[in-house]
Amino acid sequence: MQPLIFRKGLDLKDAVKGELARDYHSDVVERIRTSDFRYDQGRLTIHLAREFGFCYGVDRAVDYAYQARKRFADQRVFLTGEIIHNPHVNEKLRTAGIRFLSDPGEPSPGLGAGDVVIIPAFGVTVHELARLQGLGCTLVDTTCGSVLNVWKNVNRYAREGFTAVIHGKVKHEETQATASQALKTSGGRYLVVLDRVEAGHVCQYIRGGGEREAFMARFGKAVSAGFDPDRDLAHIGVANQTTMLMSESLEIADMLRQAMVDRYGEDALAERYRAFDTICSATQERQDAVISLLDDEAVDLMLVVGGYNSSNTCNLARICANRVPTYHIADVDRLVSPECIRHRPVPPSDQPLAKLPETETRGWLPLGGAVRVGLTAGASTPNNIIGMVVERLTGFTAEPSVSDAAR
Repeated sequence: MQPLIFRKGLDLKDAVKGELARDYHSDVVERIRTSDFRYDQGRLTIHLAREFGFCYGVDRAVDYAYQARKRFADQRVFLTGEIIHNPHVNEKLRTAGIRFLSDPGEPSPGLGAGDVVIIPAFGVTVHELARLQGLGCTLVDTTCGSVLNVWKNVNRYAREGFTAVIHGKVKHEETQATASQALKTSGGRYLVVLDRVEAGHVCQYIRGGGEREAFMARFGKAVSAGFDPDRDLAHIGVANQTTMLMSESLEIADMLRQAMVDRYGEDALAERYRAFDTICSATQERQDAVISLLDDEAVDLMLVVGGYNSSNTCNLARICANRVPTYHIADVDRLVSPECIRHRPVPPSDQPLAKLPETETRGWLPLGGAVRVGLTAGASTPNNIIGMVVERLTGFTAEPSVSDAAR
């Protein structure tokens, strides 16, 4: 008998509503939302992007995790890894008694038929899903609908004999899960490209061939087993990790399309190239919203709040860094003082992605006069963290009272 798989919740939405509100709601953020996304206090003005924080897919995943813990109160409940890339949310789930298979020493003892495993919003690989089913685990699948849409197209590419070229991070859980979909079809192939630079190397090979050994040395860890660029780049279909920079995904698709035209001619394009819009609407909305904020409001700096391993948050920061001084902070505690902030440096969008270590900057916040701060947050950042950021900024910019000045 096949183990149970819950894909539409566990009928406990109302039962966990209060817990979710307690853990993630913010009255401050709701007041800002109803005040035309603007906050004024003394010399501080905050402009909040009109789309920010938890997207539908993340909200649903966290909701299902809380439902699972309540439904299976007497059983072990695991997550395959981080449910989303936000340390605050993941720690809340650990505190609730949900164990992470990615943590050292887990599972102990091994998984079995009595265990419940939650699949995160990123999804899992085809192999991992089959393994968990084979163990008889009850599964709670929170895979985001936008991710499933990408999978559908990658599956179609494989069935039609096209190699899936995926714009994404090869070690990211979502990209690994997406790439595995190509292998469900016999002879399915994939190639993962990180950015324009890597896409440029692929385009160069498509146009004129090249040294196969050099190509494989560069992309050997980002391709399916048995990949042959001479054979497998002759028919390609483009997809993307849903949280990548939208403009870059579109540019990479155009680059690959033009390379195929240059090699095979416009008339052959329909037989050799596929592309479908697989950009997550929530990712696009948050990127569009921060661009609109920067177009419409004059701000002194941008704060982008979210996990350092959150792709969509990092890409929001890249957009902002091209326009104004930008600080990507993982949590409110990185706002150390009005003089000091701990943050992850942001590489501009025209430079290769890089995981830079957290650094400390002084003199980040104007200490006198009016200060205008733009604020946004990644799709895995809950409202309570955003609210705490607003409250800390308020404290940092408060004018000293008369009694304080007299001391």
